[in-house]
Amino acid sequence: MQTEARVGVVNSSHGGGGTNGGVETTSLKFKQQQQELLQAQKTQIGTVSQLLAGGVAGALSKTCTAPLARLTILFQVQGMHSDAATLRKASIWREASRIVGEEGFRAFWKGNLVTIAHRLPYSSLNFYAYEQYKKLLYMLPGSENHGKSMSADICIHFVAGGLAGITAASATYPLDLVRTRLAAQTNDTYYRGIWHALRTICKDEGVLGLYKGLGTTLLGVGPSIAISFSVYESLRSFWQSRRPHDSTVLVSLTCGSLSGIASSTAGYGAGSALRI
Repeated sequence: MQTEARVGVVNSSHGGGGTNGGVETTSLKFKQQQQELLQAQKTQIGTVSQLLAGGVAGALSKTCTAPLARLTILFQVQGMHSDAATLRKASIWREASRIVGEEGFRAFWKGNLVTIAHRLPYSSLNFYAYEQYKKLLYMLPGSENHGKSMSADICIHFVAGGLAGITAASATYPLDLVRTRLAAQTNDTYYRGIWHALRTICKDEGVLGLYKGLGTTLLGVGPSIAISFSVYESLRSFWQSRRPHDSTVLVSLTCGSLSGIASSTAGYGAGSALRI
């Protein structure tokens, strides 16, 4: 009887262990599902953050540099509206004084609303597409050891940047065309706003008129954005490897400025000839 009782106790304990093991397995699976769900939510939040950060940064930077952008456009189209004598006297100070005298100080930001409307989606798509293209390129065979070869990383950044620039520019080109035409107006107002410009262009030139000059623009935007991202990533990596304790803001501002100068110098004027 005592032996039977002991066997029963042993069997009972083994059965309880099996039940506890099943509970633990279920609990582990539930925790894994929660972790996967949390990771998916973090990825979605990261995507939204990238889009918002890129859009706001682009809109803010364009608003701050709008006066210089308008002067650039006016100088580019000056030969279409001025005689030879006026062209010989052209200067930044003279053109800025003319804008203030004839159109008022706020005219420096003429077309800035459509610039923001263009820059928000453009910058968002640009940054987001760059990250996605970069991930895809790193998944290609032979790219497993990225980070060890600087030349391979520069090549990936260059290609991803170029593809991102082409994607963003193609998706937002109609707004870019409207922005340029509004900013090119001086005293004679032909377009009264964003929607009026879009309707007028569609009516006079057809829907394809909204994409006039897209090919030329892409020839400039692709290499320009490719240079910008590759120079920025290379400079940032080099700086952080040599001076890891420097301020992140200082590193980003300096590398961003230098990459912007490099890309603007290399791609200047490639997309301006046929957009107007």
